[in-house]
Amino acid sequence: MSRGRRRNKGYKSFVMLPRKMLRSDAWKELSTAAKLFYIHLKGKYNGHNNGEIRLYYSELKGIKGISSPSTISTANKELEEKGWIKRTKLGGLYRTINEYKLTGNFDEYLQ
Repeated sequence: MSRGRRRNKGYKSFVMLPRKMLRSDAWKELSTAAKLFYIHLKGKYNGHNNGEIRLYYSELKGIKGISSPSTISTANKELEEKGWIKRTKLGGLYRTINEYKLTGNFDEYLQ
């Protein structure tokens, strides 16, 4: 048997949302669209890419409650203003993609 790193292929990926965070007033004050945006953004986090997380608006198309570009933009701004995320690289139309950092202000597993 090899002593190198083993990968367990039996586990499915998931997004951890601590109960403490879900019960907090800060989470309850977020709009549904902002919550969906945060969950999908955190789903792109792999433990090593904080500050370089890329989430394309096209990935959110077809998700009930956050499918229009204006709703996505509003949710993004809400999360930034309330300190849940920080944009580390500005992108946009005909430019590079936005890159985000999860601040960890409300999620104890990111600190």
